[in-house]
Amino acid sequence: MTDSQTTVEQLRELIRQFVEERDWQQFHSPKNLSMALAIEAAELMEHFQWIDVAASRNLAKDADKLAAVGEELADVLSYTLALANSLGIDLSDAVNAKMVKNASKYPADEYRGRSGDDDLGKAESGKSKGECS
Repeated sequence: MTDSQTTVEQLRELIRQFVEERDWQQFHSPKNLSMALAIEAAELMEHFQWIDVAASRNLAKDADKLAAVGEELADVLSYTLALANSLGIDLSDAVNAKMVKNASKYPADEYRGRSGDDDLGKAESGKSKGECS
C-alpha cells in the first residue's frame, strides 16, 4: 500500500476489519478513541521534544528515527480513522469543509509567509488569536 495507490476508504476498511476481528468495537467509544488519539499524538511529540528546529528537519536523514516517527504517525492516523468510523464522519468532507473555512479565515494574500502570535490570527481589532476581548 502506498499513499498514491490507497484511498481513505481503504484505510478505514483496514482499521474496521482489524477492530472487528478482535471484537474491539465494544471498547471503541468516541471518548476512548479520542483519548487514545491524544496519547499517540503526545508519543509523536516526544520524538521532537528536546531537539531544535534544524534537528527536526534533519530527522528524515536518520532511518531509525524516521521509522519511529512513521510508526507514531500510523498510530495517530489509525485512531483518527477509528474515531471517524465510530462517529460516521466522512473525513474527506470534513477536511474539505475545514480547508474552506481556513482559506476564508487565513487568506493567502494576507497570511503568506507569516506565523506566530505576532502576526497570525490578528482580528481587525488588532488582538492576536487567542486573546480575550
